[in-house]
Amino acid sequence: MKGLNRQILRLTIPNIITNITVPLLGMVDTAIVGHIAYNGEVTDYIGAVAVGSMIFNFLYWGFGFLRMGTSGFTAQAFGANDKTEQIDILTRAFTIGLSVAFLMLCFQKPISILASAVIEDKNNVMSLALDYFFIRIWAAPAVLGMYALKGWFIGMQDSKTPMWTAILINVVNILFDIIFVLYFGMKIEGVALATVISQYSGLLLIGIIFFVKHRRNYSVSVKRALQLDKMKLFFKVNSDIFLRTVCIIAVTTYFTVASSSHPYPTLAVNTLIMQLFSLFSYFMDGFAYACESLCGKYYGAKDREGLKQVVNRVILWGIVLAVLCSLLYGFAGKEIISLLTDHEDVIEAGRQYRIWLILIPLTGFLAFLYDGILIGMTQSKIMRNAIFVSTALFFLSYFCLGKTVDALWLGFILYLSGRSILMMLMSLKPIYGH
Repeated sequence: MKGLNRQILRLTIPNIITNITVPLLGMVDTAIVGHIAYNGEVTDYIGAVAVGSMIFNFLYWGFGFLRMGTSGFTAQAFGANDKTEQIDILTRAFTIGLSVAFLMLCFQKPISILASAVIEDKNNVMSLALDYFFIRIWAAPAVLGMYALKGWFIGMQDSKTPMWTAILINVVNILFDIIFVLYFGMKIEGVALATVISQYSGLLLIGIIFFVKHRRNYSVSVKRALQLDKMKLFFKVNSDIFLRTVCIIAVTTYFTVASSSHPYPTLAVNTLIMQLFSLFSYFMDGFAYACESLCGKYYGAKDREGLKQVVNRVILWGIVLAVLCSLLYGFAGKEIISLLTDHEDVIEAGRQYRIWLILIPLTGFLAFLYDGILIGMTQSKIMRNAIFVSTALFFLSYFCLGKTVDALWLGFILYLSGRSILMMLMSLKPIYGH
């Protein structure tokens, strides 16, 4: 019992530190632009960061399988002690990541035109968002390259390397945010440029750690890694993860689009609440990544009993943390939002939607945990089927209930609940055998 808890926490704590820096980074960006503009301009900057980030969520999340699929396959290869497959998985994912990034750079102009056509710009933020986009897009090779490396290290039961990489990225990003925005007055352009510099700093560090710790243990062969049969298997599993991610993109992207169609300050307050959702989700993903490592290892080693024990224990951890987080948001939600903006109209609007903030952890924690469990087992079809139904619930509830702000949040809660319940039920047989 105690030994299993130690294994889970040994992987989870560094993963939490790694993941929690992602929404914190976004919150720092939001807080900086939320305090630099005056005379009514602040909503433009907060909204512009939200819309610009949404475009990159669409671009990057679609290729999240480079991280998730890599960790699941690598963990199983680790459990089977197959060193050749371990390095081939990394080579395969890294090569695909850089190829995709190159295409993003080549097609950045058409991407911006498409984004402008799709997003309803009632808050007049698109011009600023595109200024942000055309600078930050140059970080694409670093971002997608790190997806592959991060997934590989997680699969190899090493969560500390991604942690140190994330810490460096955040320190560099905050440092250059301060330099570019507060000292040089670059505003949103400075926020974007700081992100680019920080991402390449992270890629450099994680690459150095790989070469120092692992390069001598493996024989890298791009030709071997990209063999047709291996590529087919890689894309067979990852196509389900891709479709699952497309649904997540559809929900989160439309959430911002729908928010922007409502009057001020809906976009601003929904952006801030979603930042808090991101904080919770990345926190829970720390446990999900531990599930990827441990469930993949036991699944690859064909140890069913070890797999069941990991699943049961991590769900108990999830229940405790979800309750604690809901209590925190319930009692201190206003104070937390006040840290991100000093505009009373936005803070007051946040109080009206507190119930949704409280429900997010309780309805969503199982979805995050089962994502990790199923990725480790490479049972991607269950993830795909569950999210198809949940996405339909989101859109049906919003449109059928009058397209109000409360209907938008209710749809989002139903989406989280659907993912949680369906993945839990559909996973009973592959995990427990019944």
